[in-house]
Amino acid sequence: MSNVAIFDTRTDAKIPLESPLAYAYRRFGAPAATARSRVTLRERPFLGHLILRGGAIVLDEAVREVLGISLPGEPQGLVLDAEGERSIQWLSPDEWLVIVPGGEEFTLENRLREALAGAHFAISNVSGGQTLVELEGEAARELLMKSVIYDVHPSHFPVGKGVTTVFAKTTVILRRPSDARWELVVRRSFADYTYRWLLDAGEAHDIGVER
Repeated sequence: MSNVAIFDTRTDAKIPLESPLAYAYRRFGAPAATARSRVTLRERPFLGHLILRGGAIVLDEAVREVLGISLPGEPQGLVLDAEGERSIQWLSPDEWLVIVPGGEEFTLENRLREALAGAHFAISNVSGGQTLVELEGEAARELLMKSVIYDVHPSHFPVGKGVTTVFAKTTVILRRPSDARWELVVRRSFADYTYRWLLDAGEAHDIGVER
């Protein structure tokens, strides 16, 4: 790894962290969830996001050794560990998104590089460039139907699926890790726009925000 630049994005330096939605919270508010809320929005900022690229066979062996879970077995697949805190999602034939609790990504990257020594691969830490937004509640799918072009009917979008799709006038990675929850992986530069869109589209469902 002598020709690879690696650095820890979570150093001990006392640099304040701000959620990608911090400005939107201050500027547009965060309506609290109530008994009438049929959909709840929740951001999970500061998670570790890694993009893996390479051959499926060698990458599968490495992630099973390091993370204890396998790559998704089919296109558009999403797999989670037993705790539901770590996930791997198929993005393209040689590309996967790994999301882990914040602070684990640097160690994970180094361990994967050691496990993949000698193979042709690429690992990119994109943690600072995107955030994850959860939608939960009886109207979550109805809200998505207003927002994305992809068919989110359960017969077409079952649990364990994830796709890259158009959201309003931007793109998101849309995932369904469980029956009750949907996830949007949003680029940081579009987080404010996505949040405002969801507040507006969710107003009819008394959308609430949990911070």
